[in-house]
Amino acid sequence: MTIKVGDRIPAVTLNVMTRDGPGAVSTDDIFKGKTVALFGLPGAFTRTCSAKHLPGFVLNAAALKKKGVDSVVCLSVNDAFVMGAWAKVQNVGDKVMMVADGSARFTKAAGLDVDMSDKGYGLRCRRFSMIVDDGVVKSLHIDEPGTFEKTAAEVLLGEL
Repeated sequence: MTIKVGDRIPAVTLNVMTRDGPGAVSTDDIFKGKTVALFGLPGAFTRTCSAKHLPGFVLNAAALKKKGVDSVVCLSVNDAFVMGAWAKVQNVGDKVMMVADGSARFTKAAGLDVDMSDKGYGLRCRRFSMIVDDGVVKSLHIDEPGTFEKTAAEVLLGEL
């Protein structure tokens, strides 16, 4: 079942790239007591994710924060090394927290998984964006596979 507005974020451990290599981060660490703009995407270095989705959130991070968002978080079913490398290539800096869901724990628990094996990609995260307040989903957008319409940073910005 897919997560919906009013649901709590699944309690799982994810990973981020640190100076010392991959490090664990819990969903409590990310969401407890904060307003978070969370977006997920099928994969780092993929066409739409690299050209539109992540760059839109990097570009709009300051505007989101001016409207009350404490942090902007990108989640993908990639490992922390890939997410760290992608952050460097995309010049993310500290504007967006790049979170690795390499085992798809969050993605599956939230019901946001999609099987893209027919394209050779395997299990991926659906393209989504949401506002989460203290661990509770306040707004949620999910794009159909192969589309990028509802989940842009500008959509969340317009809701705040």
